[in-house]
Amino acid sequence: MASSSPSHSYLTHLPLHPSHQGDSEKRVEDDESRVPIHIVTAASQLPVEFLEPSPQSKLVIGFDCEGVDLCRKGTLCVMQLAFPDAVYLVDAIEGGEELIIACKPALESNYITKVIHDCKRDSEALYFQFGIKLNNVVDTQIAYSLIEEQEGRKRLRDDYISFVGLLADPRYCGKSYDEKEEVRVLLRQDPKFWRHRPLSEQMVRAAADDVRFLLYIYHQMMEKLNERSLWYLAVRGVLYCRCFCLNSNNFADWPSLPPIPDNLNADGSDPKEEILSV
Repeated sequence: MASSSPSHSYLTHLPLHPSHQGDSEKRVEDDESRVPIHIVTAASQLPVEFLEPSPQSKLVIGFDCEGVDLCRKGTLCVMQLAFPDAVYLVDAIEGGEELIIACKPALESNYITKVIHDCKRDSEALYFQFGIKLNNVVDTQIAYSLIEEQEGRKRLRDDYISFVGLLADPRYCGKSYDEKEEVRVLLRQDPKFWRHRPLSEQMVRAAADDVRFLLYIYHQMMEKLNERSLWYLAVRGVLYCRCFCLNSNNFADWPSLPPIPDNLNADGSDPKEEILSV
């Protein structure tokens, strides 16, 4: 994997899937899993495999965005990308629109899976601010609800788990995230927190923390989801990316919904009903 120029010395722990690390007891905070955090202000600092998606180098990455009033009219300030060997903080303030547009092929690609917790506002900001149609997401908030349903635990339709709650769940990570509340307090005091430059160490740590566990959680979830739930996860991922991106052509130029697998056709699944449900 190519990496950015090592102009910053930030490091973080990236929990590894047990298949990559024999001792599962050390998987969340093992010194061997320390990876660099790169602050990116130019596209050349990003991995080539990300900038030029191809079927020969499919990727799964953790993904999130930070901003000021992150929606169609807000400001996207940082885009976080977690790879198995590094975390990249794409600085939209310093790098500008050109940097985010350079990421468009990857964010719209079917060859790069973006693992994210609650994609709706991130997708809205990318679409209205940069014309990017976020695609091929695995939304861990959706996946959590599907696993709960699959295992017989009923949840209300609008009862969605927070990222802090997901991290605390011992089935997926079992880690407290007290720093998140500290950042929330700062955001209430200063809504333009994510616009300040240079990025402080606290900002770098907070941004990295929002993505560094996602790949580990992804692997845990994918082992639990059955085929029917995987189809629902894919369909809802597409629909959630569109959720706040209403347009005049009824999403004709957006990625289409995944077809129902043949062996699920007879069980009453209906994509039209799923669309109405979402």
